[in-house]
Amino acid sequence: MQLTASAPTTERRSAGPRDADGMAVASFILGLLGLLVLNLFLGPIAIALAGVALWRGTTRKGRAYLGLGLGIADLVVLVTFMQLDNSVSWSL
Repeated sequence: MQLTASAPTTERRSAGPRDADGMAVASFILGLLGLLVLNLFLGPIAIALAGVALWRGTTRKGRAYLGLGLGIADLVVLVTFMQLDNSVSWSL
């Protein structure tokens, strides 16, 4: 009779492409929303999420690049309207 002990498995769920794909989509949505509201907060978040998604190797590179571009556009829109209004925030 032979007794064998199974070694405990320490499977760690790595942050794979699925998580990176979710970040790419989230950056796109937040960048798009940031053009309308809260662009001071949503723009940098979209940029950060897109950067992390690209760094982790997302399969949705187009969405990540769109999120990155929209995040940058959020900040450009904010600065443009701040210059036109001569204020710290903007309103139409």
